[in-house]
Amino acid sequence: MLLRPQHRTKLNPNDDHLFYDFPRFVTHVDEGFIQQLTDLYRQRLQPQMRVFDMMSSWVSHLPPEMEFALVEGHGMNDEELANNKRFNRYFVQNLNQNLQFPLEDASFDAVLNTVSVQYLEYPEATFTEIHRVLKPGGVAIVSFSNRMFYEKAIAIWRDSSESERVELVKGYFTSVPGFTTPEVISQVSNAPNLFQWLGVSGGDPFYAVIAYKQVET
Repeated sequence: MLLRPQHRTKLNPNDDHLFYDFPRFVTHVDEGFIQQLTDLYRQRLQPQMRVFDMMSSWVSHLPPEMEFALVEGHGMNDEELANNKRFNRYFVQNLNQNLQFPLEDASFDAVLNTVSVQYLEYPEATFTEIHRVLKPGGVAIVSFSNRMFYEKAIAIWRDSSESERVELVKGYFTSVPGFTTPEVISQVSNAPNLFQWLGVSGGDPFYAVIAYKQVET
């Protein structure tokens, strides 16, 4: 296993369903991050793909002009998911308790995870499931910043630097046989930390780790 038991602990160990019971109709990253993510989706996704947006919410940041054959949503709050206008259907599931997606093998062209990977207690199992539901040649895009619900992020994420978190997500992919070598896209402000905190310039750092399900030959 990639992570040890102490890496998976959370400051708030209570059932995640209790934490996410109340809907939060907010965006958890700034407009600059959202624009970069939408632009990345424009580059890597194609119209009429079947998309699985996991650990999602009331907004998916998909390009508004792009139509998909199916967008399947997943998250922890039914009310948030019901308000996501891009979803054709969705389901609620705690991936830290029930590790298997209720989805068929090789049924999606793309799997997306936005600013939520830090909450996975068993990422090795989850990334195995991502690989399972992807079609050969399908893409997985995991994006994140430096924001989090600190009490619900796993210990190794809380204790790591931003560059170490990138390496951690790359490790999640490489722990599963059958993914291509992960690609990293990042955009980090060079503004001093004080200026970033004041919001003078910079904005939320943007990281995306991308890998494809290998095509057997």
